Amino acid sequence: MIVNRLAWIGLISVIFLVLAGATVRVTGSGLGCPDWPFCWGCWVPPTDAKQIDIASLDLEKFKKHATRKGIDPETITRETILESFNPVQTWIEYGNRLASLPLGLATLLLAFSSLLAKIPEARRKHRWWIIVLSWFCLLDVVANAIMGAMVVRSGLQPGIITLHMALAFLLIAVLTTVIWLTRPSHVETTNLHRSRKKLLWISLLFFACLFCEGLLGSQLREHTDELGIAADETDRRQWVEMLAPTLIYKVHRSFSWSLLLTSGLLYFFANRSTSVQSGEPRLILLMVVAMMVMGVVLAHIAIFQVVQVLHVGTTSVLLAVTWHWILRLFSNASEPEQD
Repeated sequence: MIVNRLAWIGLISVIFLVLAGATVRVTGSGLGCPDWPFCWGCWVPPTDAKQIDIASLDLEKFKKHATRKGIDPETITRETILESFNPVQTWIEYGNRLASLPLGLATLLLAFSSLLAKIPEARRKHRWWIIVLSWFCLLDVVANAIMGAMVVRSGLQPGIITLHMALAFLLIAVLTTVIWLTRPSHVETTNLHRSRKKLLWISLLFFACLFCEGLLGSQLREHTDELGIAADETDRRQWVEMLAPTLIYKVHRSFSWSLLLTSGLLYFFANRSTSVQSGEPRLILLMVVAMMVMGVVLAHIAIFQVVQVLHVGTTSVLLAVTWHWILRLFSNASEPEQD
């Protein structure tokens, strides 16, 4: 059905957008477009400082940004602003904005299609949930767009950036729920077995740990953003030494073991039963191991940009897979357990 297809497009788009956003952050391109919705006063950003209309720049906004960063606003002039123009960072940030368009269009069509689309008889009992969640997706995207504007206008204020990521994670879970509720009739639910309750609790615990670890990672990346500004000439191999003493780094590193433990338990209990297909638990465990390997690279070799982006992208996919697995378990929760 059309709602299912649009939800899939939305999910793929939001994961791609998370990757684009991560690229913006690791390259320090968050203010590549210092204004919004324009970019250097243009709908299509310039490639050279000579193309920028100096008179069109809102000098007061730049001075407010400087004040938030502890810079004397009196040192900010239109000439010094032009000196900060970086065409690569500008187009990276502009690309991030363009990446949001498919998501916005998909969720807009999803919301209205949920009202008009013909729901198969097997899914009609979920009709109101499909409508409510589809419209929630649209509201989440609008809220995150506003949040994105606030990120730019606040000069990359840390708390807003983490909330920006939290809304993206929430959108992934809701879109995955819509996909499950509108799945084709031939897609069966998980067969129940006596370990079902244990699997549910372990899966929910893992999902909660993953969500928290993702937000902790977002806060840690805020620290790397600060390093990129304050020590941009420093070798990225030395960044770990600078981050190691911080509490957020220690908590994020130690908390990652909870993901390995819970995903291992999930795979163990799913695999020991012949009545449950353990494809998703196996995939969850493999992605957790891959994330920990990437974490080792970041912690003991260097904070490579490409590894940072892959780390965030894997987290997004893992959220979707885990929530889909939980929905499979809950789908038969009202039925009697099988031995």
